[in-house]
Amino acid sequence: MAHSDTPHPPKLLPDGIQDSVRPGTALLRLETTGSREGMLDGAWWPRSRDIGSELPGLISALTEHLGPITRVGLDADAWDSLPTRLIIDDRVVHIVSYPVGDDTVLITRGDRDHFALLVVPPDATPDAAHAAMARAVQADNVTPATQILIDTATDS
Repeated sequence: MAHSDTPHPPKLLPDGIQDSVRPGTALLRLETTGSREGMLDGAWWPRSRDIGSELPGLISALTEHLGPITRVGLDADAWDSLPTRLIIDDRVVHIVSYPVGDDTVLITRGDRDHFALLVVPPDATPDAAHAAMARAVQADNVTPATQILIDTATDS
């Protein structure tokens, strides 16, 4: 592994970060262990379904905490259009269409580190988005993304 690809130790989110949830926010609880107890590693509330304008901010934020992101898996039916790759912060990020549903995004760092994030619909209310994102980042959460969105009245 090249020095520039060495994973960075995760940085902790500041206290109260959940209180400032708004469109364009990613809320993360990232684990790099082989055995994870929770189903999701975080949540993302994009402002729109335009992946070309939404993904760069998410990838930049994740790169700051995780190191370089190599691949993103999204459901093509959930976005306005899905390119096969984007250049973000001078790095190529491959975009792969997976039938994961519009409520999940899969992030890959390196070859083996995979992270699943709940995707909150852009038109969700702040209260519903906050509830869904807080539930997604609970360490013991075993509820699938779709059910979280239903339970928090966030699904659209």
